[in-house]
Amino acid sequence: MDYRPLGKSGLKAPVLSFGAGTFGGSGPLFSNWGQSDAVEARRLVDICLEAGVNLFDTADVYSDGASEEVLGEAIKGRRDTVLISTKTSLPMGDGPNDAGSSRFRLIRAVEDALRRLQTNYIDLLQLHAFDAGTPVEEVLSTLDTLVRTGKVRYVGVSNFSGWQIMKSLAVADRYGWPRYVANQVYYSLVGRDYEWDLMQLGEDQGLGAMVWSPLGWGRLTGKIRRGAPLPEGSRLHETASFGPPVDDEHLYRVVDALDAVAKETGKTIPQIALNWLLQRPTVSSVIVGARNEEQLRQNLGAVGWSLTSDQVAKLDEASTVTAPYPHFPYRRQEGFARLNPPLAG
Repeated sequence: MDYRPLGKSGLKAPVLSFGAGTFGGSGPLFSNWGQSDAVEARRLVDICLEAGVNLFDTADVYSDGASEEVLGEAIKGRRDTVLISTKTSLPMGDGPNDAGSSRFRLIRAVEDALRRLQTNYIDLLQLHAFDAGTPVEEVLSTLDTLVRTGKVRYVGVSNFSGWQIMKSLAVADRYGWPRYVANQVYYSLVGRDYEWDLMQLGEDQGLGAMVWSPLGWGRLTGKIRRGAPLPEGSRLHETASFGPPVDDEHLYRVVDALDAVAKETGKTIPQIALNWLLQRPTVSSVIVGARNEEQLRQNLGAVGWSLTSDQVAKLDEASTVTAPYPHFPYRRQEGFARLNPPLAG
C-alpha cells in the first residue's frame, strides 16, 4: 500500500481508505449500502490492516450513529494502529440545534462521536456540509478549541463549494486557526465535476481529495451494459437516485472504454476505475466500501500497478464532458489554456 500526505499536512494516508457506511446499515439508503455487524466489520478491518489500509471513514449521520458504533467495536484494542475520519453537520434529529456547525452542535457532535467510537480523539473531523446559518468565525474558532484540547487532530470539509472553502481558509489564516487539509468529494469517471474548480483549489490551497463513491454510485461495477437490463438483485435503483444523474449514452461510452482497458490489463472494471482516480492530481485517498470480503479484496486489487498513459488517455477521452462557463474556455481555446495549464497527474 502506498501512502500520501493528506493535503498540506504531515499526516500520511493510504491511497485506499475504507468507507464504513456499510457498517450497521439501516434506513432506505444505508441498508442498501450494507448491514455489517461488529463481527463482520472486524473481519473487514482485519483484511484492510493486512493490506495496509489503516484509514476508516464514517459519519454520525450514517445509520443514525450505528456506523460509528460498529466501527468502534471493530477497532477495539487496536486504536493506535488506525486512523479514524468522521463527519458531522447534517441533521441528526428534528430539533433546532440537531443540525449545522454551531459551537453548540459541533462540541456535542464530537462528544457523541467519541462515545460511539470508543476513543478519546478523532484523527480527521470533516464538516459534512456548509452551514450558511452559522458565522464562519464561530465554526472555525470551535474547531480550533477541539484541536487544542486534543479531541480532534486534523479538520476538513465535504460537499463545500469553492467559495465556501476559500472563505473559510481566509478566516482561518486571519486568526491563526486550523486550516482544512482534506476535501471529501464525489469524483469518478462518470462524475468529473471536481476537476472544473475544486481540484485547482485543492492544488493551490493544499487540500487533499478524499474521493467518495469512486464507482459512480455503483454504475462502474461492470454489471451495467449497453442494451442490457440491470442484473437481478441490483441495488442501483435504490442508491443511484441519491447521487448526480448520468446520461445513459455517456455511461455506456465510459463502460465501453473500461471494457477495452480490462481486456488489455486483465483487471476488473472497478479496479481500473479506481486506479484511474489514483493517478489524478490532488487525490490523497480513494474511499472504497464493501458489503463482504470478496468485494473488499477485489477493490484492494486496484493498487500495486498503474494504467499506461495510452490507457489513461482512452478513459479520459470517453469520460470528458463539456464544462460549464467559466471553465469550458480553458479546455477548448489555446489562449486560455496557456494561462491556465492543466494540473499534472
